[in-house]
Amino acid sequence: MGAKVVTVTSGKGGVGKTTVTANLSAALVSLEKRVACIDADIGLRNLDLILGVENRIKYHLVDVVEGRCKLQDAIVKHKQFPNLSIIPAAQDRDKSAISPTQMVAIVNDLSPHYDYIIIDSPAGIERGFRNAVAPAQEVLIVTNPEVSAVRDADRVIGLLEAANPRPPARLIINRVKAEMIKRGDMLTPDDVFDMLSIPLIGIIPEDEAVLVAGNRGMPDLGSRAGHAFKTIARRLMGEEIPLKDAPTPGLFRRLTRLFGGRT
Repeated sequence: MGAKVVTVTSGKGGVGKTTVTANLSAALVSLEKRVACIDADIGLRNLDLILGVENRIKYHLVDVVEGRCKLQDAIVKHKQFPNLSIIPAAQDRDKSAISPTQMVAIVNDLSPHYDYIIIDSPAGIERGFRNAVAPAQEVLIVTNPEVSAVRDADRVIGLLEAANPRPPARLIINRVKAEMIKRGDMLTPDDVFDMLSIPLIGIIPEDEAVLVAGNRGMPDLGSRAGHAFKTIARRLMGEEIPLKDAPTPGLFRRLTRLFGGRT
């Protein structure tokens, strides 16, 4: 039986998509799963930095596609998480250097050796997004509780709904600040859920430990955010863990005009 393939994406940059990819992957490894991360953000490449393997990269994803190395040669093992493998993106190429068909082939080659393959998609809805989603069995859409981020996430959901085959999608709301919500200065999880109307797999609180851990290249699963990532990982594995504050529809209908009325 092969790996479950999950693509992490977002409608816009800056919402923490790569951080979610890194921490979710580490959380799955902490739960005794074998995980391969693929950085599909060709031309930028940040996943290696957050996971602290940037100085150990010899080959990258495009090297594999263009035949300069074997797939195994491009895999970097995380020192602190031995069951976590990273395949970095190329920094000196653009997203046209790889096709959806080639991405599917790479994932198929990896699949027998892992329990999960997590693909870090570039932000937006262009070629890189299509590459990252092509092999996906499930898509996790990351957004912040901000109107612009939610509107862009809605565009991604529309593209996924039109895809054939159509991968199921679930939502991660990242960088939630309880104090701002109490003051009425930030959208609540209910608001975001009401505007996007896809299943919610988890909420990540704002936590400076995530920034510190990313700078150190070592995910901190003992922090508040780390606990949330582990809970999301367990839900991804199929555990039925109820959301403490499950969103319900009907709280923010007045903003649906921003999204063209999609339901």
